[in-house]
Amino acid sequence: ATFSEGANAARSSLREAMVRVNTPDGYADCFFVHPARGKYPGVILWPDIGGLRDAFKAMARRLAASGFAVLAVNQFYRNAPSPVLSSFAEWRTPEGRAKLAPMIAQITPEATMRDAAAFAAFLDAQARVDTRRKIGTHGYCMGGPHAVRSAAAVPGRIGAAVSFHGGGLATDKPDSPHLLLPRTRSRFLLAVARNDDARDPAEKTRFTAAASAAGLTAEAVVYPADHGWCVPDSPVYDKVQADLAWEQLLGLYMSL
Repeated sequence: ATFSEGANAARSSLREAMVRVNTPDGYADCFFVHPARGKYPGVILWPDIGGLRDAFKAMARRLAASGFAVLAVNQFYRNAPSPVLSSFAEWRTPEGRAKLAPMIAQITPEATMRDAAAFAAFLDAQARVDTRRKIGTHGYCMGGPHAVRSAAAVPGRIGAAVSFHGGGLATDKPDSPHLLLPRTRSRFLLAVARNDDARDPAEKTRFTAAASAAGLTAEAVVYPADHGWCVPDSPVYDKVQADLAWEQLLGLYMSL
């Protein structure tokens, strides 16, 4: 069988739908995909700054085919249904930045944590989610900090949190995500872009040190690729390094 035949077979064994998740701030439109039969660990997938779109639906399907029930969320639901942008490249245009600016302003740390609790509750209510297993969460770009905050919002349920080329994970601000680590019970993975690391090489160390101080496991890996390398519609997408990062994600999630 060819790769495409195998991919088609895997996709045919999945079930997917756009769903409305009730949150304290309204209804979030999300993409939910899972194997057709059985029970599996739940996963909350936070997109990059471009939001929920076809690229992230494809990534959610790929993860579901490996045995997970994946909820890819629209973090901008307070302002608009998905897709807000059609691709990551659109974010780099003046029009794209102007469109997202007021939406980004509404995504506060507190709002993210409210959302995370609602998303975890949604997953736990689904027939295909194995509530005996922990929930995983991962995010890209701005979604990286969201994954960390999710682990703090639902510490009893989230067992693994991953940031792919995320920024602002360990800053000197009072709401820095790394300050939440003592409230979590998760394992952490930071997959860091080389150009992000060049700007602040100490950030990953601040994060892993905070995790260690909280008695947690956190690994930081700098990939030889640039910010955005994991997302298929990113201008700097690097398939080889993205696949390596994906395998690292699966390795962590297998322990849920």
